[in-house]
Amino acid sequence: MERKPAVIGVAGGSGSGKTSVTRAIYESLKEHSILVLEQDYYYKDQSHLPFEERLKTNYDHPFAFDNDLLIEHLHKLLRYEPIEKPVYDYSRHTRSNRTIHVEPKDVIILEGILVLEDERLRNLMDIKLYVDTDADLRIIRRLQRDIEERGRTLQSVIEQYITVVRPMHNQFIEPTKRYADVIIPEGGQNRVAIDLVVTKLQSILEQKSFL
Repeated sequence: MERKPAVIGVAGGSGSGKTSVTRAIYESLKEHSILVLEQDYYYKDQSHLPFEERLKTNYDHPFAFDNDLLIEHLHKLLRYEPIEKPVYDYSRHTRSNRTIHVEPKDVIILEGILVLEDERLRNLMDIKLYVDTDADLRIIRRLQRDIEERGRTLQSVIEQYITVVRPMHNQFIEPTKRYADVIIPEGGQNRVAIDLVVTKLQSILEQKSFL
C-alpha cells in the first residue's frame, strides 16, 4: 500500500479552543512525524490593493482565504513534497515576502475557523473535527487574547465581535458543524473526546502502515 499522510481538520469559531485541541492531539501523537498547518497563514495576498482598502478586510469571511494555494500545498505534502508556507503581515494587511519551509510528515493537522467550509479541503481529510464552545466563553477568550496579546482596546474588540465576528460565525462557521465526524464540546478540556480521536487516528495510521 502506498504511504500517504493522514489529514485531520480542526474547525470551530474564534476562541473555541481549536488550538488547545490541536495541541492535545499533537502531544498525544508526537512519537509520529506530525505537523500543524494553520489556515490563518493562508489569507489572500492583497498587495495590489491600496492600504485603505486592505483595512476593510473581513478576516472571518471565506473569501479572505487563499484556499487554492492551501489545497495546492496540501497536495504537495500528501506526495511527501516540502512547501514554502506563506506568512501574513497583519500590520500591512497583506502577505509578507517571507515564507516558512515545511517538510512533509505522516500526520497533518489542518486548523482554522473555516477549514470545513470548502468541500475540496474536506475531501482531503481523514477525520473532520468541530470544536463547539458556548459563545460567552468564545468572546471572553477573544477579549483576553486581543487585549493582552494584540494591544487592542476593550471597545474595539467588542465592536468587531458584534459587527463582524458573530454574524460571520452564524453565517459561515457554525453551519460547517454538520460536516464534522466528531464534535468536541469545550475544546482541549474534553479529554474523553480527545482520547477517542487519538485512538481513531492511531487506527488510521495503522491502516496506512505507519505503525
